[in-house]
Amino acid sequence: MFADHAVIHVKAGDGGNGCVSFRREKYIPKGGPDGGDGGKGGDIVIVADPNVVTLLDFRGQHHWKATNGQPGMGKHMHGADGEDNVLRLPAGTLIYNDETGELLLDLQPEETVVIAKGGAGGIGNDHFKSATNQVPRESTPGEDGERFTLRLELKLMADVGLVGMPNAGKSTFLSSVTRARPKIADYPFTTLAPQLGIAELDNERRIVIADIPGLIEGAAQGVGLGHDFLRHIERTRVLIHLLDVQPPDGTTPAENYRVIRKELAEHSPALAEKHEIIALNKLDLLASDEEREQAVGDLRAELRVGHDVEVLGISAATKQGVRPLLEACWHGLHPQRD
Repeated sequence: MFADHAVIHVKAGDGGNGCVSFRREKYIPKGGPDGGDGGKGGDIVIVADPNVVTLLDFRGQHHWKATNGQPGMGKHMHGADGEDNVLRLPAGTLIYNDETGELLLDLQPEETVVIAKGGAGGIGNDHFKSATNQVPRESTPGEDGERFTLRLELKLMADVGLVGMPNAGKSTFLSSVTRARPKIADYPFTTLAPQLGIAELDNERRIVIADIPGLIEGAAQGVGLGHDFLRHIERTRVLIHLLDVQPPDGTTPAENYRVIRKELAEHSPALAEKHEIIALNKLDLLASDEEREQAVGDLRAELRVGHDVEVLGISAATKQGVRPLLEACWHGLHPQRD
């Protein structure tokens, strides 16, 4: 799992003020008080939404407000209540008071909670009429809505795991399709911890992608960055095997693929059975489209994979072929929608 977090400021609406007003109509020169009450301020409401999987929307917008209640009016007219502001969060989000550290809510599926209450509306002068006070000029102001600074934390499950030999281009791929900015350099094990990014295909479709540090032969026995990162891969549903079209150590893409497959199978047979997509990266290093097509065709032939396994050519650096790869990931995650 990976931690996603955001800090937001929420402010419920203030209540509207009560009204001081007297009935003034033709032939009724001394009507009694008719000031209405103010409207209630809107609440800040938290809803667990199954269609929301990350806190991405709350990193870019830090202030969330509900609207204020409207003031009361004459003729006993009640001010309109403020509108609630509904924040849709993933189930499993932990919500803390950032100032005190108190855990306010562990959001459960289908749960709806008022996290900040709107202020009550003020009272109009109609309520202050009595036998001894026939002409009250009193009213009360609306109450302030609650305000909090909240820290949101979500243990995020990656949908797609990026696996490959060191320097296969995983960090470059992740940074090209998401807002993640992993360290990128031309030496093995640039990524020393799993990096997470959110790829947005469109307004409705997002994929959580984890860049797992480079696997090397012996990872299943703990060599290199070994066991810890193989455990991260276990939780993903789709694997992208990213292969360098021209490995710097003189090996071939097919040889590197077999090394990775062997490590996955040795760690857990279930890992080797996950839905996989093979992506031959760095095709921008090849001079022509013919060479690129040939490289992808040769890899498929050498691996002898069935037609149900997708072998795609991409360049993470130029983003060539990246969109079809993301679409293939989406269809692998949601086959029932095809």
